[in-house]
Amino acid sequence: MARSAALPGWLYVLFLTLLATATDEFIIAGVLREIAGDLSVSVSAAGQLVTVFAVVYALGAPTLALVFARFPRRPVMVAGLAVFVLANVAAALSPGYASLLAARIAAALAAAVVTAAAFTMVAMRAPEGQQGRYLGVATAGMTAALFTGVPLGTWLGGALGWRATFWLLAAVGTLAVIGLLTTAPSVPGGPSTPLRERLAPLRRVAVLRLVAVTFLAGSGGLMFYTYLSAYVAEAASGSGTLLSVVLLVVGLAGLAGALLAGRAADAFGPRRSLRVVIGGHALTLLLAAAFGFSGMDGTAAPAVLVVLIAFWSVFAWALNPPIQGSIMAAAGPEAAMPALALNISGLYLGTGVAGAVGGIVIATADIRFVPLAGGALMLLSFLLTLAPEHTPSSDRVRVRPPGGRTRTRTHGTASTEQSV
Repeated sequence: MARSAALPGWLYVLFLTLLATATDEFIIAGVLREIAGDLSVSVSAAGQLVTVFAVVYALGAPTLALVFARFPRRPVMVAGLAVFVLANVAAALSPGYASLLAARIAAALAAAVVTAAAFTMVAMRAPEGQQGRYLGVATAGMTAALFTGVPLGTWLGGALGWRATFWLLAAVGTLAVIGLLTTAPSVPGGPSTPLRERLAPLRRVAVLRLVAVTFLAGSGGLMFYTYLSAYVAEAASGSGTLLSVVLLVVGLAGLAGALLAGRAADAFGPRRSLRVVIGGHALTLLLAAAFGFSGMDGTAAPAVLVVLIAFWSVFAWALNPPIQGSIMAAAGPEAAMPALALNISGLYLGTGVAGAVGGIVIATADIRFVPLAGGALMLLSFLLTLAPEHTPSSDRVRVRPPGGRTRTRTHGTASTEQSV
């Protein structure tokens, strides 16, 4: 298939699917006060609805991926999305805080299963030489949630009440279910093997090292994103208008970064692309720290800041395609779904660490040290990507198109074969 060939419809359905699951994680942040007032709880208690979702997602992703790894991906995704829809309907109808919390837990577990299965389907059904491109499009769905789904849900919650945000997610999830039923390709599950054998690929040093890369990259990059508004206010005397411009730039540049990273992973291999992405991310964070300490002011400061944030966003949201391609190569198809789920857990745990460490940095120093601390974590992540690669025979994956013959796929220097 030529590189310029049109993308299949099912890939856009997965874009919509990941847009919905990613939006569900953050959407409550925009309606915390409304929820707190309606359910007669504190704002901090309402905020735990976000924390619980993230923690349950992070812990549930690898566990449930092991449970469902041997099942075909399409029915797993359809069933997971159906639970996701019902959980959001339950959230919209929740009479109290406890029932809303339970609905959030159910939605997080469903989203964890769906996300891992979606990325596995993308990686295993992408044509040879286009895995990165396909992963980039799927990843863009998660990125788009930053500047489409979350703001739209927040606006809708303000206009029609916080329950409307969950009805929106249920509606989008329903559309995704219909799309999967009508367009998604068949991707078989893994072999029915004892749990010990299914866990074996997850104990490979290469897989665990890549999960550590994701954890450190998530901690460093999301630390800066978490406190971005405070940084803009301090570094460039940012007004509300400047912050709005910066957030728009983050979304657009991040979307471009996800798509470009997919193309780069196909052209240069996921491991080489991963080093470029992590290295570029570290560099832009250190430049942001330098800008904060420079004391630059005047009319040029906001423009310089916006350009700097744009470059940072490209690298920050370019991580998923090369890291997922690398994980697939290291784990092989027999452990693809659990390995990708473990990687997602690394990212979510990094998100939690980012907020905590960033808060400590601000409390002990000031906001200008946040990108510096984030850059230090990114440098550690980059050092891990420099570890020698190995290609044991157990990491080889057979690529067998439906009705076709087996072929070997090579990602960078790591030879893989993928069973579809």
